[in-house]
Amino acid sequence: MSADQELVRKLRVQVAERLNEQRRRDQVNGVPPMSAEDEREYARSLIVQVLEDHARYELAEGRTPPTPDDDAQIAGAIHSALFGVGRLQPLIDDPEVENIDINGYDQVFVQYGDGREETPGPVAESDDELVELIQVLAAHAGLTSRPFDSANPQLDLRLPDGSRLSAVMGVTARPAVSIRRARLGRVFLRDLVVNGTMSDDVGSFLRAAVAARKNIMIAGATNSGKTTLLRALANEIPPHERLITVERSLELGLGEFKDLHPNVVAFEERLPNSEGVGEVSMADLVRRSLRMNPSRVIVGEVLGDEIVTMLNAMSQGNDGSLSTIHSNSSMEVFNRISTYAIQATERLPMDATQMLIAGALDFVVFVRKHNEYQQGGGLSRYVESIREVTGWDGRVLSGEVFAPGADGRAAAHAPISCMDELEHYGYQPLVHGTWA
Repeated sequence: MSADQELVRKLRVQVAERLNEQRRRDQVNGVPPMSAEDEREYARSLIVQVLEDHARYELAEGRTPPTPDDDAQIAGAIHSALFGVGRLQPLIDDPEVENIDINGYDQVFVQYGDGREETPGPVAESDDELVELIQVLAAHAGLTSRPFDSANPQLDLRLPDGSRLSAVMGVTARPAVSIRRARLGRVFLRDLVVNGTMSDDVGSFLRAAVAARKNIMIAGATNSGKTTLLRALANEIPPHERLITVERSLELGLGEFKDLHPNVVAFEERLPNSEGVGEVSMADLVRRSLRMNPSRVIVGEVLGDEIVTMLNAMSQGNDGSLSTIHSNSSMEVFNRISTYAIQATERLPMDATQMLIAGALDFVVFVRKHNEYQQGGGLSRYVESIREVTGWDGRVLSGEVFAPGADGRAAAHAPISCMDELEHYGYQPLVHGTWA
C-alpha cells in the first residue's frame, strides 16, 4: 500500500520548517552549515519526531495511529519529497527502469531495460505540484541553482543518482518531463563486451585507441548509449591523468570514482540570470579548460558552437579528447559538425570545417539502439560502425574500418592506417592483423 500523500505533504511541511529553523539557529550562532549527508541524517531524526507527534495526536483524538509499516512508508515518502524526487523515487530506485516520460502529473510512461513500457499511476497530485517538485530539484542539483518558471521554461539537470532530467513548461499544454536513467555509472569496456554492446575485437581496438590518445567522437541517436560508451572509454584513461569535463548539465560524474580518476575538474554551463548576465557558455568553458593544464578534455555532448573551439583544441596538441554528438550514421557526423560550425560565432564555411575535422578527429564510433520488444525480442544497444578519419581532399576522407556484420554489430571491415601504433598499445586484431 502506498503512503497517504495528503499526510505526507502535511508532515513534510512540518519537517521542512524544523529543518529551516535549525539552519537559522546555526547561522545566528556561527555554526558551520551541515554537510549534505549530515542534513539528510538530521532530517531523518526530525521525521521520527514528527511521526511520533502525529501518533500522539491521533490517539488523543480517539483515532488509530499509523502502523509501524505505515510509518516506514510515510517516512520514506517525506524524505524523498525533501531530498529525492518525491513519488518518482520508487521508479528512480528500480534498477530495471530505463526511461520515464511524464506528460502532466497523471500521464506517466515508463520504459524498462527489456524494452517493455508501462503506465504507472500519477507522480504528483497536480501539475502545479509536479512543477514544484522540479523546481526543488533544480534549486539543489548541479553547481548552481537553475530556475524553472514561466521566464525559464526549459531545464536540464543531473539527478543525484546520475540520471538525466529534461523538463519544459509553458511551451506545452502541460508540464513535460523526461528522465533517462543512469543504469551503468561505473562501466568499463569489458562490461560492454559482456552485455553485447561490442565484440572482443572492438573492445580491444577502443581500449588501444584511448591508450594511444586518439581523438574519438561517439555518435548516435537519442538514448542510444553514447554517454555510457563515453564513460567506458574515459574509465580506460590512466588514473594519473588530469581530466577536464565540459557539460551542459553534469552527467558524466567521472570524479565520483576517486580510484579511477582522482584528478577531475567538471565544468558545467551556466545560464544567464534574470537580468541576462552571468552566462558562461559551453564554448567559453572549452576555452577555459585548455588553460587548466588538462591531460585530456572530455566534452559531454556537442550541440552547438562549442564544436569549433573543441576541434581547434583537438588539432592543437590536446590529444585523447572524447565527445559525443547526435547523428544517424558515422558518415553523417562530418556534415552534422559542419552544420554546427557554420552556425557558430566563427561562421566557418563547409570546406574550412571539413579541413578542421580532418586535422582533429581520429575515429568516429556510431552506436545504435534497437527495440524488438513488440516482436517478442528485447532492447539492445550496440556499436554498429567505426570510421577512421584519414585526411582531407576538399572534404573529409575516411574509411569504415568496422562495419555492420550479419547481426548489425561492428566487425572488422577495412585496414586501419595507424595499426602499428594501436598494436603498440595492446590491440591484438582478430582480422585486421592480416593487413599488418
